Amino acid sequence: MRENPWRPRGIAVRIALLSLLVTAVALAVIAIGVLGVAQSTFNRLMLEAGQPAATAHAMFDHSVVPVFVVAAAIAAIVSLLLASLLALRLAGPLDDIARAARRVAGGEYQARVQRSGPNEVTSLADSFNQMAESLQQQERMRREFIVNAAHELSTPLTNLQGYLEALRDGVIAPSTKQFQSLHEEVDRLVRLSQSLNMLAEDSGESISRTLQTIDLVPAVRAAVELASPSFDGKSIRVELNLPDRLPARSDPDQLAQVLANLLQNASRYTPDGGMVRVAAEARRNDVLVTVTNTGQAIPQQDLPHVFERFYRVEKSRDRAHGGAGIGLAIVKQLVEATGGRVGAESHTGVTRFWFSLPA
Repeated sequence: MRENPWRPRGIAVRIALLSLLVTAVALAVIAIGVLGVAQSTFNRLMLEAGQPAATAHAMFDHSVVPVFVVAAAIAAIVSLLLASLLALRLAGPLDDIARAARRVAGGEYQARVQRSGPNEVTSLADSFNQMAESLQQQERMRREFIVNAAHELSTPLTNLQGYLEALRDGVIAPSTKQFQSLHEEVDRLVRLSQSLNMLAEDSGESISRTLQTIDLVPAVRAAVELASPSFDGKSIRVELNLPDRLPARSDPDQLAQVLANLLQNASRYTPDGGMVRVAAEARRNDVLVTVTNTGQAIPQQDLPHVFERFYRVEKSRDRAHGGAGIGLAIVKQLVEATGGRVGAESHTGVTRFWFSLPA
């Protein structure tokens, strides 16, 4: 659609017209005072001084009226100029924001505007840039989600297709080992589907209704016990630093999911013979649970994104060194739904994930 060339400056025209209207009203008030009240006073004084009325009237018309007309014209011109400058100062940045908004609406999420104009306009520009940055990040996450979801689905489906075609054509004979491989691929698809459903659910309200006070210590010990086969398989030493009792408000099933995901993440990224330390402590208003593992540190540029959906620090897509990139996103969603927080820290040789729960 062709842009109306008068529309961007509509505010400038309206401000200029409004300024002229104000000036006209002011001049009308002054005219009444000067040409009405002042003229009668002048005529009365001239009559008292012995001058004829016609002479007094002519003197007023030739001395005061021209000055008033010139002053009124100058006032109107100055008012118009000042109004135009103010209008352009407002209309220019607003026009830039309008153009940038149309670009963002067309998919150009990198569009930004310069900060200029009064404080209110610069605040609007800041808000627009913040919105555009957020939309750009959301678009990046959407694209990464599509790419990663397609890969996570295609790998097991390709394996299933290959096995089934080989079984159909008699290339391989049915065996317990083959069916076990098929079952593992199906399990991968089921787990991925369940994880996606969990991420898609707006579960904050449902979780808040099921919160209860539980002892965190047995829950942590049980989660570590369930994860022990993966640690034993890599000769990883596990240390527990837990108090005798630690009450917290949470949902037992959701808490088990959070702990299982964090321990699975620690097992995956801890090298053979490394160490994992699980600790919990009471703080003033909440409780803190940490899972620390030795191994390669997470790059600092990746650290702020580790809780994003489908984000992988390991970009190779090798499942031996990285999962689907959903586990930590689920941890964040479940913990924040209970009113807690999550975080991660990583330095040379040590990575620490933590979450808090209301006490």
